Amino acid sequence: MRTPEILAPAGSEESLLAALRCGADAVYVGGKLFSARQNAANFDLPQLQHAVELCHLYGAKLYLTVNTLIFESEFPSLVQFLQAAMEMGVNAFLVQDLGVLRLIRRMSPDVPVHASTQMTIHTPEGAHWAKQHGISRVVVSRELSREEIAAVCQTGVEVETFVHGALCMSVSGQCGLSAVIGSRSANRGRCAQACRLPFSAKGAKNVCALSLKDLCLVPYLAELAQDGVASLKIEGRCKRPEYVAAAVTALVQARAGEEPDLDTLRAVFSRSGFTDGYYNGKRQQMFGTRQKEDVLQAKEVLPHLAQLYQKPTPQIALTMDVRVQTGEPAVLTLRDADGNCVTVSGETVQPARTKATDAAQLERQLGKLGGTIYALAELHADCDGVGMLPASAWNALRRDGIAAMDAKRIAANTPHYTIQPVTLSKGQTCGTKQRQFRIMQPDWNGLSAQLLDEPDVSALLLPVETVSAEIPATVRERVYLTLPRFCADETKVIGWLKQAKQLGFSHIVCENVSHLQIGRQLGLTLHGGMGLNAANPDCLAFLQEESLQDVILSPELTIAQTKTCTGLPVGAYAYGYQPVMTMRNCPIQAEVGCKHCTHHLIDRTGRQFPVYCRRPAGITTMYNAVPTWMADKPEAFSHMDFLVLDCTLQPDVLSVLHAYRSGKTANETITRGLFFRGVE
Repeated sequence: MRTPEILAPAGSEESLLAALRCGADAVYVGGKLFSARQNAANFDLPQLQHAVELCHLYGAKLYLTVNTLIFESEFPSLVQFLQAAMEMGVNAFLVQDLGVLRLIRRMSPDVPVHASTQMTIHTPEGAHWAKQHGISRVVVSRELSREEIAAVCQTGVEVETFVHGALCMSVSGQCGLSAVIGSRSANRGRCAQACRLPFSAKGAKNVCALSLKDLCLVPYLAELAQDGVASLKIEGRCKRPEYVAAAVTALVQARAGEEPDLDTLRAVFSRSGFTDGYYNGKRQQMFGTRQKEDVLQAKEVLPHLAQLYQKPTPQIALTMDVRVQTGEPAVLTLRDADGNCVTVSGETVQPARTKATDAAQLERQLGKLGGTIYALAELHADCDGVGMLPASAWNALRRDGIAAMDAKRIAANTPHYTIQPVTLSKGQTCGTKQRQFRIMQPDWNGLSAQLLDEPDVSALLLPVETVSAEIPATVRERVYLTLPRFCADETKVIGWLKQAKQLGFSHIVCENVSHLQIGRQLGLTLHGGMGLNAANPDCLAFLQEESLQDVILSPELTIAQTKTCTGLPVGAYAYGYQPVMTMRNCPIQAEVGCKHCTHHLIDRTGRQFPVYCRRPAGITTMYNAVPTWMADKPEAFSHMDFLVLDCTLQPDVLSVLHAYRSGKTANETITRGLFFRGVE
């Protein structure tokens, strides 16, 4: 059974030291840009260089997060950043954006890439897809049970799973709430944590129906190791170093078979205690908020935790060989358990006037390793019995030896990659296109056939689980089956698609990378949905290489940014109550129960956000409180190949279609989405 690594967050240099000194095997950090935790201090390039060297000195790995969506204008800076990080020898990049994955592979064929949890990989087929694309590790979604995690482990790809820290209500990579409300995109590392604010099915002012307790799977470490998990991940790059110290210490204790100090771990940070989340499949008592008692508990344990990482702790055992021969330079050879060996020379040994240097004196002088990561395990002395050197000379020799060993360990643990120059294509803009509509409906109904008779309606988008033989065979080629953004029971999705294919349906809308894998295996025609978060030309080029026919662009792009997304036919989400959260746990059920479902959550301002379950897929979707309306801005989309009119929550489809044909102004409260204001 493989021993999984303990992977700690480091949002600052102090947190990095806390992680390493408490025994983390690896850390993940972010740069000043392109990181999904932009609110952390993060590391500029000189700080990153130091962080890499420090990790490699300890024998730990450093993973660099580049796990945000990147816009076309940012790619020149991204190339420079990636090249600098590769030259430093970071151990892997964590990636969300498929365009960034493509760019990294163009730059270097051998640098390790990990799929961030933002990529929404949560099934075996998703892991198979990652493996086939040279991704060495996947960070699986936090919404998985033990059995579901184990199934991904069986694919042979390395699996990293969160074992401690904050839980998001929404599946990672599929949350637009912060962006829609305040232009702070979770996919860009700027999440404002709007889900921690009051939301209630009944409008209660003190209910936070979207706020989950923190996850703690520390008691299950033996199971996770047995199931094949490669890396135990701690969430918290925005947390203080004492939190990092407590979490790493608890995991080190648990992995060693000792009783972990969960009381201290709970005290340093929790939201009304911990939850085991989805791990046991129960999903009970998962909701909680930060209380005054939680804050007071933290104040009590912080001083003790700070002591855990204030000074370097001896972690590396050294063997020393010393040669003391009169008339020759003193020679010190150091060896560590990893096979690193260095030799340094000192001053010339002088005849002793009183007492000659012996092994006991050498052990006293050379064993003074305080302030370093080393401890003296063994010393072998070759003394002639007549020579000596003063203590200052032995101290200098010891310092030179430690400096040489530091350099040797850093060099030995620093990988070197093949780096190739890349040429970025110059930004281009699309020309004018003939307007086509794709209409999204919750199921086939009385209007569906009429819509497909309209000359400017190119396709009808229906949930895959709703299609049946009642849909006329003559129109099935124009019915595109939308797949759930998250469905842990992958056999359901495959079963639905096989049944649909037998009925003559052949087009699917892919919402995560597992759909690309499944769709190709079944010989279906692939289209990209918003769940793929397509936001730049490199992403479109990647999807084109994946045989996609077209893609709905990320709704986080401005109109100007959509114009640079060329190379593949594209569409925009032009109308509808935009999905802002994809959840595996229904907040309304938790608050009032299914029998009393209100089908909405009310925020602290009184706005109502529709909430509906897609029961066959096992997910719940929360939608924006007001619809996106762009009917009166037809010029904004003149470069688009098609517009998506999402009528999932709007039964009057014909009026919407007429409004978009005629350029009608809305007569209700609407939003322009992010088409003009954009996101941070």
